[in-house]
Order: sequence, then structure tokens, then C-alpha cells
Amino acid sequence: VQLQASGGGLVQPGGSLRVSCVASGINFRLHDMAWYRQAPGRQRDMVAAIARDGNIDYVDSVKGRFTISRDNAKNTVNLQMNSLKSEDTAVYYCRTTRSGNVYWGQGTLVTVSS
Repeated sequence: VQLQASGGGLVQPGGSLRVSCVASGINFRLHDMAWYRQAPGRQRDMVAAIARDGNIDYVDSVKGRFTISRDNAKNTVNLQMNSLKSEDTAVYYCRTTRSGNVYWGQGTLVTVSS
């Protein structure tokens, strides 16, 4: 299983950014996918999740600002981030599971700063 994340970068407060994750080695449409983030000195926390049936969940702090989506034809899960705040600065990781094992992408850094 490989998860390749991309799309991070530097953005000003109030700006937008989209991160994407391409999965391989799994039957993508059968797997729940999620985005986590880890800020310096903090634990890795779930940001948004999208189940194989399309059910979506967000952490309260990003509701109304972030949108998770999946494209099963492209084996891709996206996270559209709008109205970004400095506290959204973190390394963002995509995650899935298979046969009880957890798989992480390599992470992509999102920095929100003026």
C-alpha cells in the first residue's frame, strides 16, 4: 500500500489550498480514507474522514472551512481548505487501513503565515 500526498505549501491567512493523496496497492473504492495533521510539538489528529460509502466526518475546528472528497476512478482523496488560519499550520497526512494495518502517506507541509 502506498499513499502519495501532494499540494502543500505556504498560504496567507484567509487563503485556500488543496492537498491530494493518490493511493495504490488497494482497491481504493472499498477503503475508508482520512486526513490527519500534526503541528510541531503536538500529536497527530484526525481532520476529516470519508468512508467508502461516502459518509463524511470533520473535526469541529475545520467544519465549514474544509471539504474532503474522493475520486474512486483516480484513487484519490482530496482536502480543500478554505479560510485558512495560522493554527491550521501542520504536516498533513492521508491515512487508510487494510487488514487491520494502518497506512500513512509521507505527509505534506501546509504553512499559513503572512
